Amino acid sequence: MATIVDVAALAGVSTSTVSHVINETRHVEPGTRARVLAAVQSVGYRRDALARSLRRSRTDSIGLVVSDAGEPAFADMVHGVEEAAAQLGLSLLLANSAEDPARERIAVETLLDRRVDGLIVARAAGSGPDLLTRIREESKPLVLLDRLADLDVDQVGVDNAAAVAELVAHLTGKGHERILLVAGDLRVPSLRERFEGFRAALKSQGLGTPPGIMCEGTSTAAATLESVGSIIRNPETRPTAILACSTVLAAGALKAVQDANLPIPGAIAFATFDGFTYSDLFEPQITTVRQPAFELGETAVELLMNRINEPNSRTQTRRLNSTIEFRRSTD
Repeated sequence: MATIVDVAALAGVSTSTVSHVINETRHVEPGTRARVLAAVQSVGYRRDALARSLRRSRTDSIGLVVSDAGEPAFADMVHGVEEAAAQLGLSLLLANSAEDPARERIAVETLLDRRVDGLIVARAAGSGPDLLTRIREESKPLVLLDRLADLDVDQVGVDNAAAVAELVAHLTGKGHERILLVAGDLRVPSLRERFEGFRAALKSQGLGTPPGIMCEGTSTAAATLESVGSIIRNPETRPTAILACSTVLAAGALKAVQDANLPIPGAIAFATFDGFTYSDLFEPQITTVRQPAFELGETAVELLMNRINEPNSRTQTRRLNSTIEFRRSTD
């Protein structure tokens, strides 16, 4: 196996010069740098990344824990984190908690054992404060992604209240006064924000939230299908519009509407957060609140690197704006 001594001999420089070129710890004249890099290539030298990381107290890696990497919005967030990390020469270690706090804790412990330089976490439903305490015990830089908290920690998400208010105003402007919110698991901070934003938006429109106008607690398409189905089967209390707070919830709610043979938008208008891959293939096309998911991932990396490089700086909370794609399902 080639050593740094072999590289130095071939390039005609000292081993310290080779080290400075490889580790980028000091300026080296371009001609000398080129000779060293050519010698590295020629002898097949590979630097000891572990030893380098120990010297620098850095591993040039970050950890990302999300609740469902296969869900479209989270998939885009992962891609945003991955792209931003790659631009900085960082390796990304990804874990999926599957909305299980115990699994989330194991993932975080594993990433801490891998000595990642920092963590980005989209917390699982029911995730407790002890997880964040554990991360702080390690003095590990942390950014919360999408699912924010009233905590003194760097975090980035979207302005859920503004998006809900705009969508409710659109629906009420179309004459809808009985709008069913498929809220999902309210232990999830982003879903809770949409739930509370919905109630506030109805109030601002002079409308109340009568019984049967909220579908709460479901976290799967199958459970949502059953719950929404029971609500819309009663003609006397049937909503004229449905707003689903996530892609999974939308899938169950759409199936319930389909099973009830209710045309969209003729009998029920329909809108959702996040939406589906290739949504243009749906008929009718569905009004969708789009998160800037890729940008959320990029911003999370930016905040994390700020925290790594300036550990004593003030924490930041950033809220990005969603966009609403108004389509035929709410005409």
